[in-house]
Amino acid sequence: MKFVLDASVAIRWLVRKEQHPHADAIRRRLLGRPSGFAAPELFLYETFSVLQRIHPQPLKVFETAVLPLVTMGVLRYPMTPGISKRAQAYCALGLRGYDAVYAALAEELGGIWLTFDSKAHRTIEARGVSCDLNAALPPGLAEPIA
Repeated sequence: MKFVLDASVAIRWLVRKEQHPHADAIRRRLLGRPSGFAAPELFLYETFSVLQRIHPQPLKVFETAVLPLVTMGVLRYPMTPGISKRAQAYCALGLRGYDAVYAALAEELGGIWLTFDSKAHRTIEARGVSCDLNAALPPGLAEPIA
């Protein structure tokens, strides 16, 4: 199973006041098995954008902490017709565009979207493609790497 990284996870790695133990656990798992993770290309753009607003050294942190993690084996997924069709269906359920893309990628890969956006998760919880990291880690991430 692939775990789809949301920008909210990366921000919790990099901004002290946003830190969370579930984000730290994901980072450790990512370092041990990057091939178990995926991210739509918008992940990098969204993370860059948020860092520009809230971090005192956004470019330095992006280039030294985000890019190396994502380029070490995380599946970087482009927008495809299949993703856009799935994302449109998630928009119809109430997600905004970016969130819909993360959910669509999770569905396409048979994975789970890892997010700290509780409202977005609740909106599509019945679909089984997201995990609210404020509440818990999904099965498979809480277990040690084999």
